[in-house]
Amino acid sequence: MTWHETIEYIQSTPSFAEIVENTYILPNLQANVERFRKSAEFRETLRLIKFYCPSPQPLLLDIGAGNGIASLAFALEGFRVVSLEPDPSPMVGSGAIRQLMKTYTISSIEIIEAFGENLPFEANHFDIVYGRQVMHHAHNLPQFVAEAARVLKKGGILFTTRDHVIKDENDKQIFLQRHSLHKFYCGENAFRLAEYRLAFQNASLKIVSELSPSASVINYDPWTKERLSQVISRKFGSILGNQHWVVDLAWQLLMFRQEHLPGKLYSFITLKISVEEKV
Repeated sequence: MTWHETIEYIQSTPSFAEIVENTYILPNLQANVERFRKSAEFRETLRLIKFYCPSPQPLLLDIGAGNGIASLAFALEGFRVVSLEPDPSPMVGSGAIRQLMKTYTISSIEIIEAFGENLPFEANHFDIVYGRQVMHHAHNLPQFVAEAARVLKKGGILFTTRDHVIKDENDKQIFLQRHSLHKFYCGENAFRLAEYRLAFQNASLKIVSELSPSASVINYDPWTKERLSQVISRKFGSILGNQHWVVDLAWQLLMFRQEHLPGKLYSFITLKISVEEKV
């Protein structure tokens, strides 16, 4: 299956309803944008971007923009956005972004159909390069990161979120076998933490914040203590679900699990530095 065909299938299969909702791939494109804009993940992403890049109306490149949830969310916050998305799909690609631009009557987004390993932009062009769940899909990780660094202005940030990290090849195979959608489109991937770090270092990108799976809501959203309480209530009764100590203990166990899953999620904020600073 292609990615488009995979999404068509899971959207029409009730057993995948929760995954479809949690990953913002509902058929209603505008509903996806509105839910993502209100999510704890995006609000924290926005806070960190404004902290590390306080420039007014920064120019942001959204690599692997997918169905456009992040591009639209940033544009609605006043960012100038370039959406890089090679898939023309009207459901999960650039076609969806064009449709959303019409829905929101937004003109501050430019759509480019290209891949991250070969960016069609001049050097030192963007204030921010952002990638949500995209860097681990790179066919060539060092080249992907080097290209992102090349198009960044000095002092600009590369912010990559929710990327899969594995310990070794065995860990990777376990991750791929457990992934809900990989068996359909065979497009998932993951790298070791050392590989991400080395790619940043070689591209003159300084890691200013490395967010482990339980360190930020960016990684564990949509999980919250409130949602966990509801799950406990459904499975074991409302008395347990309303006990703070029970929910706190369950939360600690959930975060421990997040830290030890094969393919666990990391996010990285890196700063473009000069070669001299690198040395």
